Amino acid sequence: MIKKIKRYDSHLGITGWVGGGRWGLERYLYSLHRVTGLGILLFFMIHIFESSTRIFGMGSWNAVMSVMENPIFKIGEALVIIGFAFHAINGIRLILIELGFAVGKAEEPVYPYKSSINVQRPLAVIMLVICILLVAAGGYDLLVLGH
Repeated sequence: MIKKIKRYDSHLGITGWVGGGRWGLERYLYSLHRVTGLGILLFFMIHIFESSTRIFGMGSWNAVMSVMENPIFKIGEALVIIGFAFHAINGIRLILIELGFAVGKAEEPVYPYKSSINVQRPLAVIMLVICILLVAAGGYDLLVLGH
């Protein structure tokens, strides 16, 4: 006899897909880590393209650099600063977790996982504070000093 699988309909619609429902802080950090990684890859591809125009002579280089002076690229530079800062510091947090330094004492795996709440959550908060400080320093350099 084939057992029929019970079906549960989602009544949340798109908000359930976007909001994540029971997602914790760590799950949002995981998703943001993936997004910032793709953003950094996009930045590298654009950077390689604009740098490679130099081989076609100063005229093409100057044409690309004049496009890069558009204010939208200042916003892009700010997003790169935010993405790099978050991705780097969150990567250090993930390395500490993978190496077992931020896992906590072994215990029975019952949800909600206490090791996640008592050990990894404070590490995530510290990581976010450091990230905010780095973004503030980079934003100051970009916006105030104009580098």
